[in-house]
Amino acid sequence: MRLSADIHKRIGSFELNVQIKSDASRIGILGASGSGKSMTLRSIAGIEDIDSGRIEAGGKLLYDSASGISLRPQKRRVGYMFQNYALFPTMTVMQNVMAGLKGSREENREKASVMLSRFGLDSYESRLPGELSGGQQQRVALARIMITEPEIILLDEPFSALDGYLRDRMQMEMLEMLEDYTGQVVMVSHSRDELYRFSEELFVLSAGMIIAHGKTRELFRDPQIAEAARLTGCKNISAARVIDSQTAEAVDWGIKFRVSKDIPAGTNYIGYRAHAFEPVWGGMEANCIKTDIVRVDDLPFEKNYYIRTLPGKDPLCWFVQGEEQAVVQEKGIPDYLRLSEDKILFLK
Repeated sequence: MRLSADIHKRIGSFELNVQIKSDASRIGILGASGSGKSMTLRSIAGIEDIDSGRIEAGGKLLYDSASGISLRPQKRRVGYMFQNYALFPTMTVMQNVMAGLKGSREENREKASVMLSRFGLDSYESRLPGELSGGQQQRVALARIMITEPEIILLDEPFSALDGYLRDRMQMEMLEMLEDYTGQVVMVSHSRDELYRFSEELFVLSAGMIIAHGKTRELFRDPQIAEAARLTGCKNISAARVIDSQTAEAVDWGIKFRVSKDIPAGTNYIGYRAHAFEPVWGGMEANCIKTDIVRVDDLPFEKNYYIRTLPGKDPLCWFVQGEEQAVVQEKGIPDYLRLSEDKILFLK
């Protein structure tokens, strides 16, 4: 099972030039609003016409501009879940799940009953979508997709309209419902947390182009590109000046530091995640910055400290949780914050 998508499309001044190749069962596409995430999914599904390229999914050629092949959406065996689930409001749950099936009414109803039972919707078959909770609507939408036995499922920001608690619960439900599905699932989102939890392989999209990709956890650990670091949640990024193979300056923070391994060629930025600083009380040590606090945000489960750097530059973010928060409360604000060598991000 392999997704291979080479998509090129221009709309006004915006250009989508995306290449995705992956054997992973769960694929994530991370990007900010307007980066081209949904357009990429719609292109794979055949909902969006593209200018040129080639798309294969599940061993089947869906589109090839060179040979003039472009299967209609109904022929692609692609399941697409829209942000709002796109259920038919005047049709019952049973009718929604049966929609699009080609068999006799009796066969379709029997097939739909099995699917409703699988998703715990047996007692809701006569209800309209407006009478269901958000989680129930999601299950109906997924049941309607799964009944067609798609080769690949595309999830377009499926949790974007939900509040935090409901979003987390429905993510877990979605993962459970997809456990037995052996095809590929692609989810696009602007939420790094959703995709970190969901995806095995991650593609980072910015301004219509894939700027980084790799195994999800590896990419979060080493995003390599400054914009990819921002999108994966790195709050502290500075322009870098490499002095020698093991010494660099974070220009926006006014700090020079040395590392034991060679600094990667092409390093233009330094990144450091807000939770990774090590507090130091007492004398200054190597790779430290003075803790000159300009603001504190006291949140329910963490404190966010903002550290003054150079005039006109953004403050550094230091986020403190759990046991470390108790230590800081007991010992007071540390004199310095140390950058641990293995957590410094060297970025292009």
